[in-house]
Amino acid sequence: MNITRRTLTASAVASAFFLAACGGGSSSGSGGGTQFEREGDRAIGSSNAPVTVIEYASTSCPHCAEFHEDVFPTIEERYIETGQVRFVFREMLTGAPSLAQAGFMLARCAPDDRYFDVIDLLFEQQQAIFQAAQSPNGTRSEFWNIAQTVGLSRDEFNACITDAELRRDVADAHEQAIADGIDGTPRFIINGHVLDADRNGSQLVYYWNEAPLRINDELVPATVDEATFIRILDHFVAQSGAEVGAEESESE
Repeated sequence: MNITRRTLTASAVASAFFLAACGGGSSSGSGGGTQFEREGDRAIGSSNAPVTVIEYASTSCPHCAEFHEDVFPTIEERYIETGQVRFVFREMLTGAPSLAQAGFMLARCAPDDRYFDVIDLLFEQQQAIFQAAQSPNGTRSEFWNIAQTVGLSRDEFNACITDAELRRDVADAHEQAIADGIDGTPRFIINGHVLDADRNGSQLVYYWNEAPLRINDELVPATVDEATFIRILDHFVAQSGAEVGAEESESE
């Protein structure tokens, strides 16, 4: 099978159910890029970005895959590559936990600058991995295809997926997410506050910093789609005083 990193595309997906349904250069594993990061975080984008978005996600969560397939490419192109957003990815084991754990182990075994490439491919190949799980050794073959894409040898791959300490590290990341109060994926934190969905009267809207999120005095419906995330991120970039759509004068 020929696996390549997906071409950036952007199409909308709309479902508030995404938030809990599953139960630039890169900086990988260093953390500390912004005040909202911690040791071990993996992130892409400028550490000087005015907006930090943290996503808790699982590579075996279908709604996470839809977000990364349909919404994230626009975030990457419009905000991360222009220095306006620092995007942090935190691992959780939702959906099919054993598949997510193996996927994250593989991503951690890749070279630091290929971590997000593996995550990208795991989301892209998620349905193929699910299907392969129906047969003995099927998922191992799918993961091996991805491992080859980022330059791992067969011996390196075998050592990776049988590494007990690495397995524990991924489990620890999941437990830390639970300790952070995260109970479903995908879940987003923007500049230190959870972007959550809740009722405001009869309307399901986003809450941020424990209050309904209003943009231009309008409540923001709790949907995970391209247009809504552009609206939200434009709002936070503008609040920071940065010019929406402006590129950094110098790169990291």
